[in-house]
Amino acid sequence: MKDFTLEVHGEHSYDYTGAISEPIYLSATFRHPGFGQSTGYDYGRVANPTRQTLEKTVSLLEQGARSWAVSSGMAAINLVFIILDPGDHILLSEDLYGGTIRLANDIYGHYGIDFEYVDTTDLELVRQKMRPRTRMIFIETPSNPMMNVSDIAELAKIAHANDAFLTVDNTFLSPHFQKPLTLGADIVVHSGTKYLCGHNDIIAGFLTLRDDTSWLAKRIELLVKSEGPNLSSMDSWLMLRSLKTLGLRVERQAQNALALAEWLRKQPQVTHVYYPGLADHPGFALNKQQATGSGGMISFKVSSPDLAKKILGKLKLIAFAESLGGVESLLTYPIAQTHAEMPKELLAKTGIDDTLLRLSVGIEDADDLKADLLNALKD
Repeated sequence: MKDFTLEVHGEHSYDYTGAISEPIYLSATFRHPGFGQSTGYDYGRVANPTRQTLEKTVSLLEQGARSWAVSSGMAAINLVFIILDPGDHILLSEDLYGGTIRLANDIYGHYGIDFEYVDTTDLELVRQKMRPRTRMIFIETPSNPMMNVSDIAELAKIAHANDAFLTVDNTFLSPHFQKPLTLGADIVVHSGTKYLCGHNDIIAGFLTLRDDTSWLAKRIELLVKSEGPNLSSMDSWLMLRSLKTLGLRVERQAQNALALAEWLRKQPQVTHVYYPGLADHPGFALNKQQATGSGGMISFKVSSPDLAKKILGKLKLIAFAESLGGVESLLTYPIAQTHAEMPKELLAKTGIDDTLLRLSVGIEDADDLKADLLNALKD
């Protein structure tokens, strides 16, 4: 089935009632028919029918073998980092969500894991940075917030030639636009809170594997069962509901984003616009090769820090708020919000400064969004 169909129907299998909406199983425990017998469900932390339907649906969308629905995007990334051992070396995109950097440096760095940040758009540099103890390459593409595009297929080859994994944070494009596992990635993670949810009302995360027969799948299954970061059945049902409109939402958001990116470039107060759907973006051709859309995220710089802060207080329609991917447009100030704890040397290398704004474009009328931004840009 095509993506639009999968998003609507997913893995839903009708029970005896024929209910069109997947039932919400709120039970914490399940009755055994007899000694040594099980329906396949024993305890809610281990398996829940509603959550399992969601996990199978995400696997279908990502064309992966196994998915886990967990309590947040950071819980999903934590599952990736927790498989590492002291002494392991990890290469990460230098332009990366601040929460991922915090988890790496402040939490797992204390366990003797060596995290190194590199420009993953430079394949030769990545090859040079690989070591005998390099166990993983971790990327975002497009990256947050500078919208850099990394070559998933080539990075997968580099990783595999060195017996390492490639993990891709696919939050910005969603599986509707990009399927990293089909390009050779081993692990995909999502902040499900963003585009997969799309309504700013669920905190959720997902981890999907290309191969469910490896030791990695067994290890993650053990971790999830033992540590219990699972998504609740109610939130799993809400996610299933949200996924039904994923394609409609992200296609509209990408259409709006391109219109706004082109419009922003014409505004005298705007000095730079970062959007991979613009033909002169350095990653335009590559993004078009490995994805079917450019997404709804734009970053742009204005002429001064004072103007950036003033814009945030003058918006009427667009909300000054953290997060992204919802049907409502949001504007974020990365240096003070999502990337506030990013090391200064990485801020300088990536170009994240106090004139940068990140716009998550919603499904509103593009002309209304332009009018709101135009009013905010006025001195």
